[in-house]
Amino acid sequence: MDRVDAKLHRDLPLKTPTDLGQNAVTDVTGALNALLADVFTLYLKTKNFHWHMSGPHFRDYHLLLDEQASQIFAMTDEIAERARKIGGTTLRSVGHIARLQRLSDNDADFVTPDDMLAELRDDNKTLVAILRSAHETTSSHGDHATTSLIENWIDETERRLWFLFETTRRS
Repeated sequence: MDRVDAKLHRDLPLKTPTDLGQNAVTDVTGALNALLADVFTLYLKTKNFHWHMSGPHFRDYHLLLDEQASQIFAMTDEIAERARKIGGTTLRSVGHIARLQRLSDNDADFVTPDDMLAELRDDNKTLVAILRSAHETTSSHGDHATTSLIENWIDETERRLWFLFETTRRS
């Protein structure tokens, strides 16, 4: 393939076939890409706190956050591939994530362990709401496969929220 053919091929739309209408593809892909940006944000924040954990409960919290980060990261490929399977495109850069994310970053030099866990607890609670909203979108367009995946992610996120809630509960 010469350079002219390569450029022409690059400019062709991806056109993954689907029986979903164009409005469904647009709406679901938009919801998935915003979700993916939030999941990447939560993943990096969870790893940040995992790397910077300190204090008397270091080992327990360090392991908890590593386990949660792995679960969060596992969602990313499923979300992105789901967008592609229905004929959409997905995130292309860290800048794209920054433009879509609804969860906040934490760039502080030091965060106490209690504040780390509380912030992740609140972020996971927000993510549950984001997932429920995406579920409404996918369900309204009859995208049963994406809806089913989201139901599993809601359950996983609620479990993380539960663990973080119980860990931050003070008697």
